[in-house]
Amino acid sequence: MRIFIRILILFALAAGIAIGGRFNPGNVVFFYPPTRIDMSLNVFLVLLGILFFILYFLVRTFVVTMDMPAKVAEYRQAKRERESNKALREALKALFEGRFGHAEKSALKAVDLPDNAALSALIGARAAHHMTQFERRNAWFARIEDDSAYKTARLVTMTELFVDEHKADQALDAVRELNARGKRHIQVLRWALKANQQAKQWAEVVKLVRTLEKNHAIHPALAGRLREMAYEALLKEHGHDPESLRRVWNEVPAAERKNRYIALTAAAAFTKCQLTEDARSIVEKSLIEEWDNRLLRVYREASAPEGSAALRSQIENCETWLNDHPKNAELELTLGVLCFNQKLWGKAQVHMEDALAHSQEPRTIRESNLSLARLHETIGQEAAAAKYYRQCAIATTL
Repeated sequence: MRIFIRILILFALAAGIAIGGRFNPGNVVFFYPPTRIDMSLNVFLVLLGILFFILYFLVRTFVVTMDMPAKVAEYRQAKRERESNKALREALKALFEGRFGHAEKSALKAVDLPDNAALSALIGARAAHHMTQFERRNAWFARIEDDSAYKTARLVTMTELFVDEHKADQALDAVRELNARGKRHIQVLRWALKANQQAKQWAEVVKLVRTLEKNHAIHPALAGRLREMAYEALLKEHGHDPESLRRVWNEVPAAERKNRYIALTAAAAFTKCQLTEDARSIVEKSLIEEWDNRLLRVYREASAPEGSAALRSQIENCETWLNDHPKNAELELTLGVLCFNQKLWGKAQVHMEDALAHSQEPRTIRESNLSLARLHETIGQEAAAAKYYRQCAIATTL
């Protein structure tokens, strides 16, 4: 429709010019002595139009010629951008497909464009890392070390890759730099948690687990296991010094002290430091919350001195627990050992024999035989003691 309208306009303009020229009696004279040129007004107008178009063509040609270098440069830049963007897309696709060699090659092509340089370097670093080319990976990181716009992305990527390489110190350096910039993303906290695990910085592990739990960013079962591992390591690490051990234990929240695994580790550490009163208290509080036979082993190892009120209290506790847990071999053995320590020979023998009769675990059988052997040896029954020593030796070999 537009073309049709334009053709009509051109025809109308041509008709108008033709009609106007027919009834135009004008004349144009150019006089430059001794030359004189006469022509009609219509011819003059036609020549003037032709001259205009010639001048316009010459000026336009000059302008286009002057703009040619800029246009060529613009064309080349557009071509580089197209090629770089294409290479960047190919690098991302190859990275997600696991074709890391192809991803790194495509990243090398894409890095030529400044706008794509940082992202291409991150892709290249990841690809090189997955190919265990750690020097090339570090070289990729060095390319964008001064790029402030991608500094957070670089540091987060470095944290992840260093953790994967088990370079905990370098990962933690990246985390500290991120923290200095005020960047505490959930993913950064997760990588920081793994880095601190590898570095065995268990106090930081506990703090990070709590932070991640508050943000619902970690599974409760995993959080509980990590806390158990952290507290076990901390308690064993400070188990040589009573004051340090108490300080670590006091920093454990009350709710977590009742965890049977943490309580078991703590009680064993306190017993090793000869702080048996603290060990007994830990076991008693934990058993109220959740029963665990392993705690009973520590409980008998932390036995109070003979004739003390604390030892009598231990015996009473075991008798109360036995009502709730009848035929529990570990509990019966513990009660027998405590009665032995109190020199209640008959009562000790009864509970030790019950433990031996009800026990199924090789360790409990071995310890029951050994305890009975010592009991009979103490009261002068050498033959019976030798019998139980032999049974203990047999249980040990099984």
